[in-house]
Amino acid sequence: MNTYLELFFTFAKVGACTFGGGYAMLPILQREVVEQKGWATDQELTDYFAIGQCTPGIIAVNVATFIGYKYRGVLGGICATLGVAFPSTVIISLLAALLTTFTQYPVVTHALAGVNACVIALIASSVLKLGKTAVVDWVTAAIFLAALIAATVFGTSPVLLVLAAGLLGYTAKRLSALRRGEEKP
Repeated sequence: MNTYLELFFTFAKVGACTFGGGYAMLPILQREVVEQKGWATDQELTDYFAIGQCTPGIIAVNVATFIGYKYRGVLGGICATLGVAFPSTVIISLLAALLTTFTQYPVVTHALAGVNACVIALIASSVLKLGKTAVVDWVTAAIFLAALIAATVFGTSPVLLVLAAGLLGYTAKRLSALRRGEEKP
């Protein structure tokens, strides 16, 4: 299959199976893009999510763009982006006219409550999987805990958290390398 079509259809499948936003797509992306296609590593996926957090737009679209670009350049980024956005665009367009009618039915409300609970479980699963590749030493553990506290207790902006964590990670790793004599000041 043409690699650009493969990007489009792979990300269309991810987009069609993603309920609950960008975080809910993590396990699907990990399976499709990392494990099955090999277009990115777990570490790269974690990096793309972090960057996707602090760039404008929807996380799912940003991550698809990054992965498509890495795999096949600008055209690959465009194909992946269009693929991930296509299913939701079609579904939302079809449901928009009927939404007011559907939300009044208890069966819809109850079904959405179940979907929301499942999305939380999918996010937790992804956090555990990706945490194994992201929190690898005392520095990354300290950054994780500081970011968790800043986000949950103080409501700090995700953009500020990502920027601060990047600066802290860079500084800590650079200082460590300097102490070991691996780099010059």
